[in-house]
Amino acid sequence: MNLKRRLLAPSLAFAFAAMAAGCGQRAAEEPIVPSTPLRAVDTPPPDYPLEIGCDQVGGKVVLQLTVGPEGKPTRARVLTGSGVPELDAAATKGVQRWRFEAATRNGKPVATDIQVPVTFHAPAERPAHCGQASGAG
Repeated sequence: MNLKRRLLAPSLAFAFAAMAAGCGQRAAEEPIVPSTPLRAVDTPPPDYPLEIGCDQVGGKVVLQLTVGPEGKPTRARVLTGSGVPELDAAATKGVQRWRFEAATRNGKPVATDIQVPVTFHAPAERPAHCGQASGAG
């Protein structure tokens, strides 16, 4: 029996060492894929709302935007409004057209939340219909 223990002990030690080495090899064989950040591809400025063109107002809207793994916005929420509801709505609608290269984790695209400012400037020229009385004839 003592002989069995002496023969078995090195075998078990070898088996544990082989298992430990195998675990280490698997981890070493798996490639490390670096994460990549979200990257804007196409972010045209949102359209200025025509209905307020005569008011000559501008403003800044800050949105919380969720970009899905496909690189398209899936949610836009106003964090800081401009004080002009039409500008806030135009910003929220306009960013839905934006396209991104999705961020990745372990080589797979993931959803990402970002904050984006959208600034509107009053039109350089007042629209032609401004100052005209409606229903004049």
